[in-house]
Amino acid sequence: QVQLAESGGGLVQAGGSLRLSCAASGLIFSINAAGWYRQAPGKQRELVATITSGGNTNYADSVKGRFTISRDNTKKTVYLQMNSLKPEDTAVYLCNAHISTYSGRENDYWGQGTQVTVSS
Repeated sequence: QVQLAESGGGLVQAGGSLRLSCAASGLIFSINAAGWYRQAPGKQRELVATITSGGNTNYADSVKGRFTISRDNTKKTVYLQMNSLKPEDTAVYLCNAHISTYSGRENDYWGQGTQVTVSS
């Protein structure tokens, strides 16, 4: 059974930094595309950043220049380095990954989310 587990969220002051991790576990052959999303109270879930299997990245305009997505294939982990955090970055951050298993299946998986709160 494939699972994604996020960690690294917390409370930080504006201007501070956090590094989120998304660790995949299970009989995983490969993590293909992966991404981070966020959802603030009363708002729709929005894309924050994505990374392809080849390492190509894409960012929401609101986080460009401040956030960096990366991956470590040997650790089956995707990261989100968040710098210069703003109060409007406050949200639950969720990891998504398109994963191939040894059984030959490909599916999208979601983690449970990690809370990021930025105080002004």
